[in-house]
Amino acid sequence: MEELQARHRKEQKELQARITQKKKSATKKTRKGVNDECESLQRQLLDKQQGEISRLNGEVDAGDVEAMNQMNDLSIEENNHDEKKGEIHVNEKTIYSVPMMNNSSTHETTSASEGGPGPKRGNRQKARLARRAAEREAEINNAADEAANQTDYRANERKAMDEAFASLKLKERDIAADGHCLYSAVAWQLAENGLNLHPEQGELMSADSVKNDGYKLVRATTADFILANADDFAPFLEEPIQEYVRKIRSTAEWGGQLELQAIARAYKVRINVIQGEGRIEKFQSDGEGDESQTKNIWLAYYKHTYGLGEHYNALYNIP
Repeated sequence: MEELQARHRKEQKELQARITQKKKSATKKTRKGVNDECESLQRQLLDKQQGEISRLNGEVDAGDVEAMNQMNDLSIEENNHDEKKGEIHVNEKTIYSVPMMNNSSTHETTSASEGGPGPKRGNRQKARLARRAAEREAEINNAADEAANQTDYRANERKAMDEAFASLKLKERDIAADGHCLYSAVAWQLAENGLNLHPEQGELMSADSVKNDGYKLVRATTADFILANADDFAPFLEEPIQEYVRKIRSTAEWGGQLELQAIARAYKVRINVIQGEGRIEKFQSDGEGDESQTKNIWLAYYKHTYGLGEHYNALYNIP
């Protein structure tokens, strides 16, 4: 029993860690499903452990509601081939053999099953169910307490970003989280600053064109610039530069610091990225021309707030 209880405590601890991790990573949309799953896992573990304890104690574990109702139909009959053995039957099916020491013990057991003197099986079953319910509730409460004590990275990030926006008098524009968010945010900012998304084109894009196709031009410009300045970027790549720029140009591969540097240089702008802790990271152009005339682009970079992971939104000055 001590070994079994030690193993049960280990299983409960491992399950509690799993539940804590699941609730920590749950989003607003998935929280209900995660909670239901966690409760189901707890019920399954408690039922399994209770069954193991019952078997170790030599008890009959009903296991489910139907079997609990069938407990009232239990009867003990003598084995015609061995006067010292008896059997417990449920719906005429033998499920457990009971040693029969003598006629006296047989009579007492049979009397108990028929509602005579002795402990009632119904009461024992009710006590077992009550104990399971109490254990289940305790596990749920422990998991909830542990989850409540975890750091809320999403809330902390949101609070720091809002404070930074307020101090810099910036307002946020949501960008779709589709893998193109960096390029879409830059495209929107370039258009807001009156800059052409393709340096070789003479006319500015319309608002609709920027919304639908802007990220494609920014991706193409970024890929062209990296390829044209391969010596500056190749040392930082873990794959051939041709394959790297192909992903930038033709896929929904996320962009990062390398792409931000290329964008800043290609469009000759200064990109200011507000991080989740309120820190501002700057990406400068090559420094040609009047620095005071360099356009500023503002982006918000999130690590915890969005369910898909890292994300960029565009920012603009409040009039």
